[in-house]
Amino acid sequence: MEAVKNTAKAIADLVEEGYRIVIAHGNGPQVGMINNAFSEYAKKDPKFPFMPLSMCVAMSQAYIGYDLQNALREELLDRGIKKSVTSLITQVIVDEKDPAFLRPTKPIGPFMTEEEAEKARANGMVVVEDAGRGYRRVVASPKPQDIVEIETVKTLMDAGEIVIACGGGGIPVVKEGNHLRGVGAVIDKDFAASLMAEKIDADIFVILTAVEKVAIRFGKPDQEWLSELTVETAEKYIAQKEFAEGSMLPKVQAAISFASSRPGRKALITSLEKAAEGLSGKTGTWIRS
Repeated sequence: MEAVKNTAKAIADLVEEGYRIVIAHGNGPQVGMINNAFSEYAKKDPKFPFMPLSMCVAMSQAYIGYDLQNALREELLDRGIKKSVTSLITQVIVDEKDPAFLRPTKPIGPFMTEEEAEKARANGMVVVEDAGRGYRRVVASPKPQDIVEIETVKTLMDAGEIVIACGGGGIPVVKEGNHLRGVGAVIDKDFAASLMAEKIDADIFVILTAVEKVAIRFGKPDQEWLSELTVETAEKYIAQKEFAEGSMLPKVQAAISFASSRPGRKALITSLEKAAEGLSGKTGTWIRS
């Protein structure tokens, strides 16, 4: 609740600046905790049905969206702005043959100590060290191919609403004729948001994270913060493994995807608190083609 209050203030600043906004959000800690809770309950009640990860994504999408839309609506009203905010349960199509299903990389759930990580591995989970912050469970993270409800997003946006969509990367589904089947994965929110930004023809794609700028040699004595990156330079740094997998890497890759999707498009990576300053050119890392 505290997080969404802070988020609402930052987004309301942008609304006051005149930006038309569509929002995506993560769900890494929440979807893991939902999944763990159902798994623990199932151990006590053998009749309790298995809860697919896709359903857990849907639950996290709904409750985070509920908190975020109410906090943003309240913040806007406090500023005298009457604007509707709508959360949309969003399905995102993936390829069942995506090689990501063979190599889980997406961190979900809470951080663990090394001892907790060893116990989790013994129970069949895939657990890795997450960018120097501790250990986390990882699951498959296939690339998003299409957004099922994208026309609804556009309709709501054209009606003047602020739309919250593709929460947690969207519910991962595969097409089987007219049927959409949920699959056991969590789509990276940055890739899903980048695809959504392309499909709604956004001018700017903003990724808000824990740091003000992207850095190379992160955490080392010669760390260097970056203000501007061309797509070509960003790809060179990726090849040199400058960005942590599961952390900054997907953010830079998503920014590259959007910036290179059409001439004139650009992406900004900065912290939540610096969103308005970043868009005014005072801080953040800009990625352009």
